[in-house]
Amino acid sequence: MYCRLTIVLTLVLPAVLAGQSPPTPDLPNSVMFQFIRFADSYGSRLVTAFDSIPAAKYNYRPTPPQQTIGYIAQHLENANYSLCERLGVLKHPRTSKDSLSDTVKAQWPKDTLVHRLEASLRFCDTALEQVGKLESPALASTLLAFETDLAEHYSQISSYMRLLGLVPPSALPPRARVAIELPASALSSYIGVYELAVGLDLDVTLQNGALHIRSSIGNAAVQLWPESSNDFFAKDVDAQVTFVRDASGAVTGLVLHQYGRDLPAKKR
Repeated sequence: MYCRLTIVLTLVLPAVLAGQSPPTPDLPNSVMFQFIRFADSYGSRLVTAFDSIPAAKYNYRPTPPQQTIGYIAQHLENANYSLCERLGVLKHPRTSKDSLSDTVKAQWPKDTLVHRLEASLRFCDTALEQVGKLESPALASTLLAFETDLAEHYSQISSYMRLLGLVPPSALPPRARVAIELPASALSSYIGVYELAVGLDLDVTLQNGALHIRSSIGNAAVQLWPESSNDFFAKDVDAQVTFVRDASGAVTGLVLHQYGRDLPAKKR
């Protein structure tokens, strides 16, 4: 989501340093993981969009009845806290600034609005991770409301950007990456099954001298191109994989990088 989640692989969470063993918290189940993945996608796009719009344009609105860019940013912050508090026991402590009117908050500097939006999305990240299993209809309704709100406002801000002559984040091409050559013998240690979430695995195979990755929910295998001996990228989507080794050099897991987040998966 945030700048914190599609091959699910829509390779999407707690950053880990490449080359170190990732932490092993309780994993979300595969259903909750899909909600986390979706929130990561639109949350990170929203932050990138607001961050890329010049501060001088934050009072822009296409027509007088519509909301300004600054108004949308502060509205999203408040909506994120309100909806994500309903996911569990986590509560956002309010300050005197939170009680100011929407029109006043809409005039805050760009950096303040973006920082506060990021903080609200981090709050939602934590709330989502604490949900565990999705078993309640009321919880499902709240999740759908939260994620629909993110998607709707991303569509709104994308339209504003295009009217301003700016390109929305989802329409930008991935950063160019350069693949290196690695022999098949150097890739064989990465073959295996990696647990991304409870009920959701990533199967890494070696086909025709190249690594491929495929999720257990039925997506087609995607080739991974090496950038270094442990770092790989997919060309189909803007996603990268770092394989993790222990002190003895054995591959123990991988980390999926996407939407500004890092998601560890333990090798079975």
